[in-house]
Amino acid sequence: MVYFIRTAGDEDVEKIRVLLAETFHQSYDPFYGADAVEKMVRNWHSPVAIRTRLIKKDGEFLVADDGSKIGGIAYAAVYPKMAKTVMLHQLYVAPACQNDGIGRDLFAEIETCFPDAEIMRVEVSLPNVRAASFYQRLGFAEVDRMEEWGAPNSGLPAIIMEKRLLSQ
Repeated sequence: MVYFIRTAGDEDVEKIRVLLAETFHQSYDPFYGADAVEKMVRNWHSPVAIRTRLIKKDGEFLVADDGSKIGGIAYAAVYPKMAKTVMLHQLYVAPACQNDGIGRDLFAEIETCFPDAEIMRVEVSLPNVRAASFYQRLGFAEVDRMEEWGAPNSGLPAIIMEKRLLSQ
């Protein structure tokens, strides 16, 4: 199947929500348990939360679309705590579409959406070795660690990874 990368719109919200719920459970249930992950999904990936990201100033929300379904999503926004830095908040590929290059293609597109940025950062849940390996293959390196991934008081440790972006 061929997927095209495009900017997400309001018409995609429900498909994005379903993809995030499925992908989050597949990725994080083994580490945190289904109940804890379901709470994350409800809080972090509600239709309201997704719509807020779609319209965020200095943000970009992309989908990989084959014309009937969304195979992956990527969301990044300018990081206000560091000059010329973008935070990659989400890059998820539907379980049935993983290892088909969709994640790589989404990343290739989103890293071009911020021409003034010099660095892209991403936070990766500490036990999610598969995601950390994916980001390493894209050129990211670990620069720090944190105790609260995703939300304050989450108790979920993470690594912070960065990649230098090429001048546009």
